[in-house]
Amino acid sequence: MRKKKDGQNLPDFRKNPPKLDKKAYEKELKRLQAELVDLQQWVVETGARVVIVMEGRDAAGKGSAIKRITQYLNPRSARIEALPTPNSREKGQWYFQRYIEKLPTAGEIVIFDRSWYNRAGVERVMGFCTSQEYRRFLHQAPIFERLLVEDGIHLRKYWFSVSDEEQVERFEDRLSDPLRRWKLSPMDLQSITRWEDYSRAKDEMFIHTDIPSAPWYTVESEDKKRSRINVISHLLSTIPYEKIDRPLPEIPHRPDSESDYVRPPRDEFRYVPDVAAHLEEERIKKEEKAKKAKKLAKAAGNNSDKKKSSGGKGKKKSKK
Repeated sequence: MRKKKDGQNLPDFRKNPPKLDKKAYEKELKRLQAELVDLQQWVVETGARVVIVMEGRDAAGKGSAIKRITQYLNPRSARIEALPTPNSREKGQWYFQRYIEKLPTAGEIVIFDRSWYNRAGVERVMGFCTSQEYRRFLHQAPIFERLLVEDGIHLRKYWFSVSDEEQVERFEDRLSDPLRRWKLSPMDLQSITRWEDYSRAKDEMFIHTDIPSAPWYTVESEDKKRSRINVISHLLSTIPYEKIDRPLPEIPHRPDSESDYVRPPRDEFRYVPDVAAHLEEERIKKEEKAKKAKKLAKAAGNNSDKKKSSGGKGKKKSKK
């Protein structure tokens, strides 16, 4: 239990948050996604630049949150950057260089699905960088981010927090799901045995890079639906966008054709097979089968009623 200043106990939902009502979640998500569309319109119209950094434990819910954020955005001016392991050329560059190339131009939103903070996390824990490179990063990251903010970029940094028990459960879910099994890498599994190492690295990262102009915001992510609502709501509340009212375009009436154009015969085109038609056939068969079964059941019920009524007529009433 948590305590308010007056000593009143409040339920602590951080560890085991109650499940959100599905309808309430979907309704609120749609409302927030509509606001995200308004935000993007403002970004495009004003030439603003937005950078969103998504970090956190493996399977903490970063990807699903990003998916909901971008679901209805125009991909021409909103993109996701998930950089792979640096190649030999990139290893010879200044560490931040390959991320600079992905920064937004005027009118763009860029979401980093993991970012330059790889050096403070996985590279530090797994020994992919030297101690000197790590210390240099912790010194340069705040300087780099101050430059971004000073140049007018709206920078938001989110850390998705999940417990070790919940992480293992999500790994097991991925392992049993062929559609999501690709998301489980050997590196993910090592994060289980190196949990405390990652915790220390995260704490050190916060100490050095949680600065006033680019603070870290922690997203409790034991419940993914709750975390999506919370992170989108927070993002919208921290960017001073305004709804851009634009008149709705009118759909013009297609004029009658005055030319002699005739569409070529259908057999001159190469169409993909209508595989979906089989799904419709299956549905029709099931409906017909259900109708027949219903008729048979009704007929059987009528026959039973007739037998009962005919049996009752043959009996004589007994006199008292």
